[in-house]
Amino acid sequence: MTLVPPKSPASTSESTDDYLKAILVLGGADEALVSSNALAERLGIRAASVTGMLQKLALQRPALVVYQKHRGVRLSLAGKRRAWELIRHHRLLELFLHDVLKYSWDEVHEEAERLEHFISERFEDRLAAMLGDPEVDPHGHPIPHKDDSGSFRDETPLMRWPLATPAVVSSVFDGDSTLLRDLERLGITPSTTLVVKESQQGKSLMVKIAGREGHVRLSNKLASAISVIARPAPS
Repeated sequence: MTLVPPKSPASTSESTDDYLKAILVLGGADEALVSSNALAERLGIRAASVTGMLQKLALQRPALVVYQKHRGVRLSLAGKRRAWELIRHHRLLELFLHDVLKYSWDEVHEEAERLEHFISERFEDRLAAMLGDPEVDPHGHPIPHKDDSGSFRDETPLMRWPLATPAVVSSVFDGDSTLLRDLERLGITPSTTLVVKESQQGKSLMVKIAGREGHVRLSNKLASAISVIARPAPS
Protein backbone atom coordinates (compact mmCIF):
# COMPACT_ATOMS: atom_id res chain seq x y z
CA MET A 1 0.00 0.00 0.00
CA THR A 2 1.51 3.34 -1.04
CA LEU A 3 1.28 6.24 1.38
CA VAL A 4 -0.18 9.40 -0.07
CA PRO A 5 0.39 12.23 2.46
CA PRO A 6 3.30 14.62 2.10
CA LYS A 7 6.68 13.39 3.25
CA SER A 8 7.49 13.73 6.91
CA PRO A 9 9.39 16.90 7.80
CA ALA A 10 12.98 16.91 6.61
CA SER A 11 13.90 18.63 9.87
CA THR A 12 13.29 15.55 12.01
CA SER A 13 16.18 15.08 14.41
CA GLU A 14 18.09 11.87 15.12
CA SER A 15 16.27 11.67 18.45
CA THR A 16 12.87 12.01 16.78
CA ASP A 17 13.83 9.36 14.24
CA ASP A 18 14.85 6.97 17.02
CA TYR A 19 11.46 7.43 18.71
CA LEU A 20 9.55 6.80 15.50
CA LYS A 21 11.49 3.62 14.72
CA ALA A 22 11.05 2.33 18.27
CA ILE A 23 7.28 2.95 18.21
CA LEU A 24 7.01 1.20 14.84
CA VAL A 25 8.86 -1.88 16.05
CA LEU A 26 7.18 -2.10 19.47
CA GLY A 27 3.72 -1.54 18.00
CA GLY A 28 4.26 -4.32 15.47
CA ALA A 29 1.95 -5.35 12.67
CA ASP A 30 -1.14 -4.63 14.81
CA GLU A 31 0.03 -1.03 15.46
CA ALA A 32 -0.68 -1.57 19.15
CA LEU A 33 -0.40 1.33 21.58
CA VAL A 34 3.12 1.53 22.99
CA SER A 35 3.61 2.54 26.62
CA SER A 36 6.06 5.19 27.77
CA ASN A 37 7.78 2.59 29.94
CA ALA A 38 8.33 0.25 26.98
CA LEU A 39 9.80 3.11 24.96
CA ALA A 40 11.99 4.21 27.85
CA GLU A 41 13.38 0.68 28.21
CA ARG A 42 14.08 0.32 24.50
CA LEU A 43 15.69 3.74 24.13
CA GLY A 44 17.52 3.63 27.46
CA ILE A 45 16.09 6.87 28.85
CA ARG A 46 13.81 7.98 31.68
CA ALA A 47 10.05 7.50 31.28
CA ALA A 48 9.45 11.15 32.23
CA SER A 49 11.62 12.27 29.32
CA VAL A 50 9.69 9.97 26.99
CA THR A 51 6.35 11.52 27.98
CA GLY A 52 7.58 15.02 27.20
CA MET A 53 8.92 13.97 23.82
CA LEU A 54 5.70 12.18 22.87
CA GLN A 55 3.66 15.28 23.68
CA LYS A 56 6.00 17.32 21.47
CA LEU A 57 5.72 14.87 18.56
CA ALA A 58 1.93 14.86 18.87
CA LEU A 59 1.82 18.66 18.57
CA GLN A 60 4.00 18.87 15.46
CA ARG A 61 2.39 19.72 12.15
CA PRO A 62 1.95 17.28 10.66
CA ALA A 63 1.73 15.30 13.90
CA LEU A 64 4.10 12.33 13.92
CA VAL A 65 2.32 10.37 16.66
CA VAL A 66 -1.11 9.94 18.19
CA TYR A 67 -0.59 10.13 21.95
CA GLN A 68 -3.16 9.10 24.58
CA LYS A 69 -2.14 10.06 28.10
CA HIS A 70 -1.83 7.05 30.45
CA ARG A 71 -2.62 4.71 27.54
CA GLY A 72 0.24 4.94 25.08
CA VAL A 73 1.22 6.09 21.63
CA ARG A 74 1.04 4.97 18.03
CA LEU A 75 2.40 6.51 14.85
CA SER A 76 0.38 8.89 12.71
CA LEU A 77 0.41 8.40 8.95
CA ALA A 78 3.27 10.91 8.63
CA GLY A 79 5.13 9.20 11.45
CA LYS A 80 4.75 5.78 9.81
CA ARG A 81 6.06 7.16 6.54
CA ARG A 82 9.19 8.52 8.18
CA ALA A 83 9.74 5.36 10.24
CA TRP A 84 9.53 3.06 7.21
CA GLU A 85 11.76 5.44 5.27
CA LEU A 86 14.38 5.06 8.01
CA ILE A 87 14.01 1.28 7.96
CA ARG A 88 14.61 1.33 4.20
CA HIS A 89 17.67 3.54 4.60
CA HIS A 90 19.04 1.33 7.34
CA ARG A 91 18.65 -1.97 5.51
CA LEU A 92 19.99 -0.63 2.21
CA LEU A 93 23.01 0.75 4.04
CA GLU A 94 23.58 -2.56 5.84
CA LEU A 95 23.57 -4.39 2.52
CA PHE A 96 25.90 -1.84 0.92
CA LEU A 97 28.33 -2.06 3.81
CA HIS A 98 28.24 -5.86 3.76
CA ASP A 99 28.27 -6.60 0.02
CA VAL A 100 30.28 -3.68 -1.35
CA LEU A 101 32.52 -2.48 1.48
CA LYS A 102 32.90 -6.03 2.84
CA TYR A 103 31.97 -5.31 6.44
CA SER A 104 31.09 -8.47 8.37
CA TRP A 105 27.41 -8.92 9.18
CA ASP A 106 28.05 -8.17 12.87
CA GLU A 107 29.58 -4.74 12.03
CA VAL A 108 26.99 -3.20 9.73
CA HIS A 109 24.18 -2.38 12.19
CA GLU A 110 25.95 0.34 14.16
CA GLU A 111 27.32 1.99 11.03
CA ALA A 112 23.86 2.00 9.41
CA GLU A 113 22.32 3.41 12.61
CA ARG A 114 24.58 6.43 12.34
CA LEU A 115 24.09 7.00 8.60
CA GLU A 116 20.37 6.29 8.15
CA HIS A 117 19.25 9.77 9.26
CA PHE A 118 21.27 11.71 6.75
CA ILE A 119 21.15 10.18 3.28
CA SER A 120 19.19 12.06 0.62
CA GLU A 121 16.51 10.61 -1.65
CA ARG A 122 18.94 10.86 -4.54
CA PHE A 123 21.55 8.86 -2.64
CA GLU A 124 18.90 6.32 -1.59
CA ASP A 125 17.77 5.86 -5.21
CA ARG A 126 21.33 5.40 -6.48
CA LEU A 127 22.16 3.00 -3.66
CA ALA A 128 19.09 0.86 -4.39
CA ALA A 129 19.82 0.85 -8.13
CA MET A 130 23.45 -0.12 -7.62
CA LEU A 131 22.40 -3.01 -5.36
CA GLY A 132 19.78 -4.18 -7.87
CA ASP A 133 16.71 -3.10 -5.89
CA PRO A 134 17.30 -5.80 -3.24
CA GLU A 135 14.55 -7.48 -1.25
CA VAL A 136 16.38 -8.32 2.01
CA ASP A 137 19.30 -7.09 4.10
CA PRO A 138 22.20 -9.28 5.35
CA HIS A 139 20.15 -10.40 8.37
CA GLY A 140 17.13 -11.49 6.34
CA HIS A 141 14.92 -8.48 7.06
CA PRO A 142 12.79 -7.28 4.12
CA ILE A 143 13.74 -3.94 2.59
CA PRO A 144 10.62 -1.77 2.10
CA HIS A 145 10.01 -0.42 -1.37
CA LYS A 146 10.43 3.30 -1.89
CA ASP A 147 7.41 5.37 -0.80
CA ASP A 148 5.74 2.21 0.49
CA SER A 149 4.15 1.71 3.89
CA GLY A 150 6.29 -1.38 4.54
CA SER A 151 5.06 -4.45 6.34
CA PHE A 152 6.06 -6.93 8.97
CA ARG A 153 6.92 -10.40 7.70
CA ASP A 154 4.75 -13.24 8.98
CA GLU A 155 7.44 -15.13 10.86
CA THR A 156 7.66 -16.92 14.20
CA PRO A 157 10.25 -16.65 16.97
CA LEU A 158 12.23 -19.89 17.10
CA MET A 159 11.42 -20.16 20.82
CA ARG A 160 7.74 -20.66 19.88
CA TRP A 161 8.28 -23.04 16.96
CA PRO A 162 6.84 -26.56 17.43
CA LEU A 163 9.14 -29.53 18.01
CA ALA A 164 10.08 -31.87 15.16
CA THR A 165 8.81 -29.46 12.48
CA PRO A 166 11.34 -28.31 9.85
CA ALA A 167 11.80 -24.55 9.70
CA VAL A 168 13.82 -22.08 7.66
CA VAL A 169 15.58 -19.17 9.35
CA SER A 170 13.93 -16.05 7.92
CA SER A 171 15.76 -13.36 9.88
CA VAL A 172 17.99 -12.78 12.90
CA PHE A 173 18.19 -9.87 15.33
CA ASP A 174 20.86 -7.46 14.10
CA GLY A 175 21.42 -5.30 17.19
CA ASP A 176 23.88 -7.54 19.08
CA SER A 177 27.23 -8.15 17.40
CA THR A 178 28.22 -10.91 19.82
CA LEU A 179 25.04 -12.88 19.06
CA LEU A 180 25.63 -12.47 15.33
CA ARG A 181 29.17 -13.81 15.60
CA ASP A 182 27.89 -16.79 17.61
CA LEU A 183 25.17 -17.52 15.05
CA GLU A 184 27.66 -17.34 12.18
CA ARG A 185 30.03 -19.68 14.03
CA LEU A 186 27.18 -22.16 14.41
CA GLY A 187 26.22 -21.84 10.75
CA ILE A 188 22.81 -20.30 11.51
CA THR A 189 22.06 -17.61 8.96
CA PRO A 190 18.99 -16.67 6.87
CA SER A 191 17.85 -19.63 4.72
CA THR A 192 19.35 -22.22 7.11
CA THR A 193 17.01 -25.17 7.64
CA LEU A 194 16.73 -26.59 11.14
CA VAL A 195 14.50 -28.67 13.39
CA VAL A 196 13.86 -28.07 17.10
CA LYS A 197 14.43 -31.38 18.85
CA GLU A 198 14.03 -30.38 22.47
CA SER A 199 12.91 -27.36 24.51
CA GLN A 200 13.86 -26.93 28.14
CA GLN A 201 11.08 -24.76 29.56
CA GLY A 202 12.11 -21.63 27.69
CA LYS A 203 15.70 -21.84 28.93
CA SER A 204 17.33 -23.42 25.89
CA LEU A 205 16.63 -25.30 22.68
CA MET A 206 18.28 -28.33 21.15
CA VAL A 207 18.26 -28.05 17.36
CA LYS A 208 19.39 -30.12 14.40
CA ILE A 209 20.88 -27.99 11.64
CA ALA A 210 20.52 -29.35 8.12
CA GLY A 211 23.79 -30.61 6.69
CA ARG A 212 25.55 -30.83 10.04
CA GLU A 213 26.27 -33.81 12.24
CA GLY A 214 24.85 -33.96 15.75
CA HIS A 215 22.78 -31.39 17.57
CA VAL A 216 23.38 -27.86 18.83
CA ARG A 217 22.08 -26.42 22.09
CA LEU A 218 21.05 -22.77 21.86
CA SER A 219 20.75 -20.58 24.93
CA ASN A 220 17.50 -18.68 25.43
CA LYS A 221 19.27 -15.46 24.41
CA LEU A 222 20.63 -16.96 21.21
CA ALA A 223 17.38 -18.72 20.26
CA SER A 224 15.42 -15.52 20.90
CA ALA A 225 17.47 -13.78 18.20
CA ILE A 226 16.16 -16.15 15.51
CA SER A 227 12.87 -15.96 13.58
CA VAL A 228 11.68 -18.72 11.27
CA ILE A 229 9.09 -19.65 8.67
CA ALA A 230 7.82 -23.05 7.58
CA ARG A 231 10.02 -24.92 5.11
CA PRO A 232 8.35 -24.85 1.69
CA ALA A 233 6.97 -28.16 0.49
CA PRO A 234 9.00 -29.80 -2.30
CA SER A 235 7.71 -28.86 -5.75
